[in-house]
Amino acid sequence: MNGMTAVPQQRMALGLTIVRVVVGIVFIAHGAQKLFGFGLSGITGGFTQMGVPLPTLSAPVVTFVELLGGIALVLGLFTRIAAILLAIDMLGAIAVGGPGEYAIDQRFVRRDVAPGV
Repeated sequence: MNGMTAVPQQRMALGLTIVRVVVGIVFIAHGAQKLFGFGLSGITGGFTQMGVPLPTLSAPVVTFVELLGGIALVLGLFTRIAAILLAIDMLGAIAVGGPGEYAIDQRFVRRDVAPGV
């Protein structure tokens, strides 16, 4: 290996580390907010209102995946496993959460409205 390839590899390693740590911090914040801010009962209630399947099971799983997965990413410990679990968590958020009531997307979604309403 010559000096020309060593510098880009070092920069790539540093860049990946920075991204891993920043993403980990974001997930730690979200998991901590769920656990210490809203509490598991609050998250379970929110998941119930959103129609998340099995809210009593999924709420603690999502909370701890985000919190512990974020910690794992920051530490660089079990990063692939943590990243896979966090990706599944985010796929669930995409599937269940949707765009939200005030998103422009809502203007284009067909709404089933009762006649006369």
